[in-house]
Amino acid sequence: MLTPPTVPIREEVVLGVDTHKDVHVAAVADLLGRVLASESFHATAAGYSQLLDWARQFGAVERAGVEGTGSYGAALTRFLRTEDVEVIEVNRPDRAKRRMRGKNDVVDAEAAAQAVVSGRATAVAKSGDGPVEQMRVYKMARDSAVKARRQAINQLKAILVNAQPNLRESLSRLGQAALITACVKLDPDAWAESAAVVHTLRSLAGRIKCLTAEAQELSARIEALVQQVAPALLEEHGIGVDSAASLLITAGDNPGRLTGEAALAALCGVSPVEHSSGKTQRHRLNRGGDRQANAALFRIVMTRLRGDPRTVAYVERRTAEGKSKREIIRCLKRYLARHLFGIIRDAMARAKPASTA
Repeated sequence: MLTPPTVPIREEVVLGVDTHKDVHVAAVADLLGRVLASESFHATAAGYSQLLDWARQFGAVERAGVEGTGSYGAALTRFLRTEDVEVIEVNRPDRAKRRMRGKNDVVDAEAAAQAVVSGRATAVAKSGDGPVEQMRVYKMARDSAVKARRQAINQLKAILVNAQPNLRESLSRLGQAALITACVKLDPDAWAESAAVVHTLRSLAGRIKCLTAEAQELSARIEALVQQVAPALLEEHGIGVDSAASLLITAGDNPGRLTGEAALAALCGVSPVEHSSGKTQRHRLNRGGDRQANAALFRIVMTRLRGDPRTVAYVERRTAEGKSKREIIRCLKRYLARHLFGIIRDAMARAKPASTA
């Protein structure tokens, strides 16, 4: 009986990529960290295929360290995941190493591969291919519309302050919504002596109305996605659509990449960081993480301080122990991250089980 030919097992290599807008620089390293080769590729669909085919000439590519997985490397990350390559998010090399070795794209790509090999980089990148990514895009546009609307309202009110007395007095007693509506309806012929002011007030008021409608439409889309992905978040006391969306965006479409509730706390910037030296043993505030998620936790805590009996009782107990209000709020934010992690993990597992890889 003939024995079937044995298929040689290819050794694993690790891919490292320094991403840019138009060109990605890739490097391949073996499992000992030795760099085998480096090459540049266009940041296009064809370029991504060429990059992976080139890397696979040196061995089996199962892991890749990519810089900028949330910006210039987002599309490459999605492509590599479809090719069953685990993408590890890599930060830029430390400054001490850059001072010694210098700085160029090839060095950064080699450092990305070596960071994965050595285990310094372990954070799995967000998949960026599900409803949470859609939520992020909608929220970015909605926040921009809200900011522009606020700026336009401030400009309208500033122009009204310096307007002719009769025009200013006819509008000054109106509420904000009524003021905007009245400015849209201003008749330039009736205010010929203030033609420029009237034209600008009408223009700003029209802009405000358009931005308001845009923000409302995007908010409705965000709410629908939150209801689809994690409706249980909205059932928690003090959590609205905006706060829920911020927390889900921080977790990503594949929250299985988070090793536990401590990982979510670190991403939200509410985990204490050890800051000890010699005989001094202490912890300091974590100033990193997603500041929007941190702000969402703060809003939830402040809401609960006003109406949640358990939170009020906790504050009273910790105050009696000598804790300051600021310290108590930090503790509550950390507790919230622990509590909400389970809700987010379970909700995402039900919504999209395949994305937890």
